[in-house]
Amino acid sequence: MRNELHKDPFTGTVFVFRSRKADRLKLIYWDGSGIVMAYKRLEEQTFTWPGIKDGLMTITHAQFEALFAGLDWRRVHAVQTRTPEAIE
Repeated sequence: MRNELHKDPFTGTVFVFRSRKADRLKLIYWDGSGIVMAYKRLEEQTFTWPGIKDGLMTITHAQFEALFAGLDWRRVHAVQTRTPEAIE
């Protein structure tokens, strides 16, 4: 994977693979003690798939959770916060 995707598989990067019909996902990642593979298939829908740039997709953790749950990850956005002002 390191050569093809230019990512180190031992850093916690989650590698996500989908089926042609986009109704199945396979996840592969290193958890610190071994390689973990998870598989998920949606019964009646397809996964909403992010755009792919240079063979990779980048989404936030929250967006990944929505994708894996079969939700439309595009509707997940980080809460906008302001830096707190100094307390006097």
